[in-house]
Amino acid sequence: MTDQNPSPPLVPDDEIRQIVQRVLNQAMGMKPPAEPAAPAPAVMPAPAAQPAPSRVVAIGADHGGFELKEILKKDLSEGGYEVIDVGTTSKEAVDYPDFAHEIARLVASGKAWRGVMIDGAGIGSCMVANKVPGVRAAMAYDYASASNSREHNDANVLTLGAGLIGVAQAKQILKVWLTTDFGGGRHQKRIDKIIAVEKQYGK
Repeated sequence: MTDQNPSPPLVPDDEIRQIVQRVLNQAMGMKPPAEPAAPAPAVMPAPAAQPAPSRVVAIGADHGGFELKEILKKDLSEGGYEVIDVGTTSKEAVDYPDFAHEIARLVASGKAWRGVMIDGAGIGSCMVANKVPGVRAAMAYDYASASNSREHNDANVLTLGAGLIGVAQAKQILKVWLTTDFGGGRHQKRIDKIIAVEKQYGK
């Protein structure tokens, strides 16, 4: 025969204690113990602001460009650029390749952001600078050539002919050249080809 009055299922002791505690708390007007608060998430310190890269401009000239160099050097400093003057220091006759080479070397090594070289016509210095791997020197003689050399060719050295342009025009050219960004896009593949040609004749 089956048991007509089965025993109720046993309740675990832990559960009984919890029930008793709740009843006592309610009877005495006590709130149940609060759940432990979750630890606050760790706050990561904000990364320190990185200083903007300094815009160092190397500038140089031969005797024919000395006076214009001194004027443009002052404009660069007043414009917030750090200037490296490689010479010359007077109107005494010197050879432009020496100074154009030094400017190109500083730019190619990363010690200068851009380079500016001034001689009588700007042509010879441009030729010298372009012999240094990593340099793309451009001779500019007006607003359009300055802008184009940066936007299309990503020129990093500018050469100027002090005997061909006036002071006001030289200032405008320099300002445009320094503030015009490289356009990238279709121009980048052409710069890549310039670099590839350079590598063919490298050491």
